[in-house]
Amino acid sequence: MELVTGDVKAQTKQAMENLQGVLTEAGIGFANVVKTTIFLSDMKHFGDVNEVYGSYFESDPPARSTVAVAGLPKGVDVEIEMVAVY
Repeated sequence: MELVTGDVKAQTKQAMENLQGVLTEAGIGFANVVKTTIFLSDMKHFGDVNEVYGSYFESDPPARSTVAVAGLPKGVDVEIEMVAVY
């Protein structure tokens, strides 16, 4: 229940692990994800985030939007939202 700070790769990994937990609890997985939106504090993080994010999808990653925003809650550098179907 603690915020991961510092390295954007670590923040992305934690976000993806949290999302994996939500998907697992619903009885589904990343294969059920149809759309994601990634919010970044700065587009300079795109490559690092993309590397970690992509490692969670075995094939056919979902549609995705990535945007830079003026600020994210608690000063984090990345936030990810997902839409999944059964």
